[in-house]
Amino acid sequence: MRGTDYQQSAMFSYLSPEERVPAHHPLRAIRAMTDTCLDELSAVFQRLYAATGRPSIAPEKLLRALLLQVLYTVRSERLLIEQLQYNLLFRWFVGLNMDEEVWVPTVFSKNRDRLLAGDVAQRFFTSVLQQARAGNLLSDEHFTVDGTLIEAWASQKSFRPKNQSDPPADDPSNPTVNFHGEKRSNETHQSTTDPDARLARKSSGHEAKLAYCGNVMIENRNGLVVDTELLPCSGTAEREAAESMVERLQNKGRVTLGADKGYDTREFVKKMRQKKVTPHVAQNHKRPGGSALDGRTTRHAGYQVSQRKRKRVEEVFGWQKTVGGFRKTRHRGVGRVGGMFTFVAAAYNLVRLRKLLPWIVPVT
Repeated sequence: MRGTDYQQSAMFSYLSPEERVPAHHPLRAIRAMTDTCLDELSAVFQRLYAATGRPSIAPEKLLRALLLQVLYTVRSERLLIEQLQYNLLFRWFVGLNMDEEVWVPTVFSKNRDRLLAGDVAQRFFTSVLQQARAGNLLSDEHFTVDGTLIEAWASQKSFRPKNQSDPPADDPSNPTVNFHGEKRSNETHQSTTDPDARLARKSSGHEAKLAYCGNVMIENRNGLVVDTELLPCSGTAEREAAESMVERLQNKGRVTLGADKGYDTREFVKKMRQKKVTPHVAQNHKRPGGSALDGRTTRHAGYQVSQRKRKRVEEVFGWQKTVGGFRKTRHRGVGRVGGMFTFVAAAYNLVRLRKLLPWIVPVT
């Protein structure tokens, strides 16, 4: 018998979003780990908000919404708010009831800036890492570092000479800027849109773009991110970031650090050895003076293992730029871009932990 195509929109529904989400949906494990982290951050949230006044967006819901934006590659916060209007899965994950009103995009963005300014992203990342450590998933001896370019939210037209007044624009929305034949560098020019961004290129033969240098440190057992560092681009930014992340390691014994050829300098290798770190960097024989490593390091089998394991760091950058939508940042300034870079790294760890930790999801 053919069914009738009839809908009565005025009927009540007694089903909650919780009942609509499958019992073994991947987001259930991620929601459980996220809620554990947010419970630990409750005291931090309390200090960020005033005791009186009109209630704002709950920081727990805001961070869950940001996490959805990363996991589902939602290209803008306005589109994210639109999804929250009708997507039952998104409403369940964030913690919104069926009849609860969704926030205005501009209000959402302002509250997000407050959390990033309060160093919440780093605390959230640390809390996720503690769950991985509790599951004995982290290596305490073997690590890998690498860096990548994160394109800034600024155009080439905004890269103009410092301390020079701009000529009248023929079109305020899209002025004509002719910089062909002009010698431009970070010493003489600066972006008017994002002053912290620097002109950089990936390698010889590639075009230069306004960008940041995003760096991560992973442990070699499961490839989980254990630290992040975002710096303005420079010729030494990757090595400086590696030194900063090594200093934050709390290991008392000797550790190994894998890296690519860009880290094979005598100064970097010397600093690592002074910090009780064995530098397992790839040898660059084309560098003037040859490689900074010799047979005392490369003859060991552990060096070859580090060279195989270090390639896993590219998986982090690949996920951040494709799934996480961080090929080009939507934020400006080292603080905000660095906060989101760390938050996306935490999202990557959550996705990996969903498969690494033994989860038993009860059927509802």
